[in-house]
Amino acid sequence: MSERLTFAVPSKGRLMEQTSEFLAAAGLKLKKVGHDRGYRGEIEGLPGIDVAFISASEIVSALNSGRAHIGVTGEDLVRENIVNADERVTLLKPLGFGRADVVVAVPACWIDVNLVADLEAAASGFRRAHGRPLRVATKYINLARRFLSGKGIADYRIVESLGATEGTPAAGTADLIVDITTTGATLAANGLKVLDDGIILRSQANLVASKVASWQPETNKARDDLFARLGLLR
Repeated sequence: MSERLTFAVPSKGRLMEQTSEFLAAAGLKLKKVGHDRGYRGEIEGLPGIDVAFISASEIVSALNSGRAHIGVTGEDLVRENIVNADERVTLLKPLGFGRADVVVAVPACWIDVNLVADLEAAASGFRRAHGRPLRVATKYINLARRFLSGKGIADYRIVESLGATEGTPAAGTADLIVDITTTGATLAANGLKVLDDGIILRSQANLVASKVASWQPETNKARDDLFARLGLLR
């Protein structure tokens, strides 16, 4: 039975459009198979490849499980959702779009807190004044924990954010946040500032390959055909 390569691409929004533009620049046209709102597709001229249109977070899961061989998704999602990412996937090429920085941001009124190291004194103050640790709202639980712990910050509690993370300090449900930003305008509008050394990751969309997918002669050939068109073969 022939083994076909599964290429996972974002299913909607600007990320899907930019992925299509990236492929089109190499003369590759994405085409949906069946219904226009379906989730399967192909790349014209590369018959050995099945395209799966799924969300950027689902792409990470598919690469991590081996259900997809190659995909386009954000590095932030890869690093957040695959703890041992470098053992499971290979980031082949940053694509120059989907840019977002994962940052630590605190209320702008915290005039004495400008560096991550300053959070230790802030945490002590909160413990004395309120009898509790600092609350950090985030959707990036693993990235936040690894970063803060790596900086020696221990007296904090993660509050998982299910909505607009930047609004949690003003709402009183968190004291600071770890979130993504592109320009910082939304953070500033919510009275927040990024710590001077608080950039955890400068993320963008990447072409990513799974190390755990089933790589057979047929899928290797399809991969090489794709990479040749994208100028990735050395």
